[in-house]
Formats: sequence, structure tokens, C-alpha cells
Amino acid sequence: MYRIRLFGDPVLRKKSSPVTSFGEDLKRVAEKMIETMYHYDGVGLAAPQVGISKRIFVMDVGNGPIVVVNPEILEMSEEKEVMEEGCLSFPEVFENVERSKWIKVRYQTISGETVEEYLEGYAARVFQHEYDHLEGILLIDRMSPARRMLLRKKLMDIVKVSRR
Repeated sequence: MYRIRLFGDPVLRKKSSPVTSFGEDLKRVAEKMIETMYHYDGVGLAAPQVGISKRIFVMDVGNGPIVVVNPEILEMSEEKEVMEEGCLSFPEVFENVERSKWIKVRYQTISGETVEEYLEGYAARVFQHEYDHLEGILLIDRMSPARRMLLRKKLMDIVKVSRR
């Protein structure tokens, strides 16, 4: 199991590098990420959140775990939805976030096969959230400046814990 990196850790702000090797090492990383996601009751976990600056995330929106490698978002609906989101890197922070209602994506599986699919609703939301992590974009970047100010103390407490 991995340790979750919290807000304030510089790895969370770094844009991740593509995965180029699809061997046993990648499988072990994915298995540990899935174990970590379930341990912390998450529905998604991106590699930067465990200190790995690679383009891989795992998610489970109710159909079992999926490993997503080198994802791309090809299309996004102009129609948006607002829903509450949390993030393992921001313990006890839950905020309304606006995201596209559906997306068309392309990614590779753990064995390197290419998949293209449409995702909508909750699956699209989780994919977009985890994809943001690979780009160095965090939950607070999707909030209004006023909302960030209201959360300032809680965010600073998270930063203090992350530096321990």
C-alpha cells in the first residue's frame, strides 16, 4: 500500500510523464494503487497522489477497478453538471465542482491495448477528476476564489500535515 500525498506536496502540481513500459513493474504499481484506493474508501486514485509522476490512474465507479494508462480526453460535452467531490489528497474537504456531463476518452490498458469510449455521469466525473491530477490540476483549482478563502484554514492544516 502507498502513502497518500496531501495538498502541499510538490508532486501533486507536476504534470505527469507518459507510461512507456507495460511490464510487471506497472502491474505491481497498479495493484498497489487499487489496494490504496480501497483502503482509503476512494473511487479513484492518480499516480501523483502516491508520489509517482506517471500518467496512470485507477478508478472504480461500481463495476470493479479499472486501470487507465496515458489517458486523453478527446471530446467533452458543453453541457455541465455540478456535483460534490472529495479528494484523498484533501481529507475532509468536499466541494461542488462543475464538470462536463459526458466525455469521449482514449487510454491504454495495463497491457498496453488502446481503448476508446464514451463516459457519462459519475464515471465521466471521476475520469475528469483523476485526469486533472495527471495535469497537476487540483480540486481547489476548480473552486471559486471566495470558496478557497473560506477553506483557507483547513487547507493550511492539510499543508502542515503533508510536510511532516
